Amino acid sequence: MHDSSKHRDDRAALLARVRAEHAAMTDEEDAAITAAALADPDNPPIGENELRRIGRPPAAVRKRQVTVRLDPEVIHRLKAGGSGWQTRMNTVLRNALGIDR
Repeated sequence: MHDSSKHRDDRAALLARVRAEHAAMTDEEDAAITAAALADPDNPPIGENELRRIGRPPAAVRKRQVTVRLDPEVIHRLKAGGSGWQTRMNTVLRNALGIDR
């Protein structure tokens, strides 16, 4: 199993567990948790619209997706280094074009 699929499976399992625990919470438990959060000025509860996205924050300079046809040997050589081959390809192209970071 690839690392990304394992991460996706772990995340899905965690999300399923959290949803199940939330569904099993009684109204009294929910009220007690909400009251405790409201009483804590350093840690107020968040609203539905305030939930942050999970994951990496957007990059300052966003990359653009393109379609390009490459020789099979080029793709094989890039992928031979394992994951991150697209980033390596970007680095190779930047170096070939003399673009500094």
